[in-house]
Amino acid sequence: MTEVRGGRRAWLVWAAALVAYAVAVLHRTSFGVAGVEAAERFGVSATVLSTFVMVQLVVYALGQVPSGLLLDRFGSRTMIASGAALMAAGQLLLAVTHDLPVAYLARVLIGAGDAATFIAVIRLVALWFPVRRVPLLTQLSGVLGQTGQILSAFPLVAVLHSRGWSAAFVGLAAVGVLAAALTLLAVRDAPSGRVPRAAATRLLAPVRAAVGRPGTWLGFFSHAIAQFPLNVFMLLWGFPFLLAEGLSTAAAGGVLTVAVVATAVSGPVIGELTARHPLRRSWIVLTSATATATVWIVVLLVPGRAPMWLLMVLAAVLGVGGPASLVGFDFARTFNPPAQLGTATGLVNGGGFVTAVLALLAVGIALDAHPGPALSLEAFRAAFTVQAVFWVVTLAGLLLARRATRREMAVQGVVVPPVREVLARRRGARAVDGLSRSGD
Repeated sequence: MTEVRGGRRAWLVWAAALVAYAVAVLHRTSFGVAGVEAAERFGVSATVLSTFVMVQLVVYALGQVPSGLLLDRFGSRTMIASGAALMAAGQLLLAVTHDLPVAYLARVLIGAGDAATFIAVIRLVALWFPVRRVPLLTQLSGVLGQTGQILSAFPLVAVLHSRGWSAAFVGLAAVGVLAAALTLLAVRDAPSGRVPRAAATRLLAPVRAAVGRPGTWLGFFSHAIAQFPLNVFMLLWGFPFLLAEGLSTAAAGGVLTVAVVATAVSGPVIGELTARHPLRRSWIVLTSATATATVWIVVLLVPGRAPMWLLMVLAAVLGVGGPASLVGFDFARTFNPPAQLGTATGLVNGGGFVTAVLALLAVGIALDAHPGPALSLEAFRAAFTVQAVFWVVTLAGLLLARRATRREMAVQGVVVPPVREVLARRRGARAVDGLSRSGD
């Protein structure tokens, strides 16, 4: 039986998938709030603990294309449920082990299970809802899924402190199993009930097809340029940088909260702008990326410590970069057929996270190479300048991909008029309207 796009069943499917994604974010961020306990349990330094973040992020980034291929083959329901099961297995390993290599294996399982979850939710949105609603629901999926961070920051910490490590991580494993069960019970891959699949081809044929479309690359570089500064700041280097700026831990946490609030507030706005102005989507990304680069330049050039208000502005523009990066998924949806949407979405998602991994490593190498004290304000200012390389490369890629995409659109009869022509037409329309009103 074929369901109606945007009907009651569509909202049920989306809600169930969204719960599973929020649980995935809970798994993703759980180790971060258990840093002190993890250092005691495994007997390691903070430096070694930071490698857990890198391992999980690398697995997540490298898993995007394989996950996209599997998503196109088996559908969102199977991928979300199996990802939840993998993450539950990883948390169960952490609950019972005191061995560092096993703990790394657990984070690998969590990164692998997490890799397909968000792109599977995005695929469901594209298949279950009318085109006009897709950009906004994509943004809401990203924003609402981050409630998993709240679950890790409060209930998980409470259980960790009251019941201990093993009880907390066994509980996380149980939540993962429940998420898998909910997915199998409530999620269906498409209104028709069938997974849209391309004709049987060689394994990498969908990848070659998606890579051959300039619209995919436009999505790739859009996601990369807007996403990597946020990940560099929020996942690893932002908090120690704020401490080097002289902030207390509470004040630094407050600045990071500004980024989260900016993400939540700007997401629906960017989603609505994307839906209303589909031919100008790249301008949303370019505006966000330019604002981020400009504020970073100001922060790094200010003599002495940056004022609190400027650091909050930095956090705000970084937070807006999250929703701006999701515009890349709309490019993947627009320029790829449904049967290859998972592969294209995985490629786009990989853009931001592969770039983020490289940028995280580059900042770390620059910090180590600085001749002054480790993690000093001067060291951070020098190290953060390496982001300019990634900004220039991704900006060039975005502009080249946009040009190629517009050439392809022109062949199909869709011409994107220059902004100056659009503004001129609007001024002319207002003038005509003014004359007609005066004539009345």
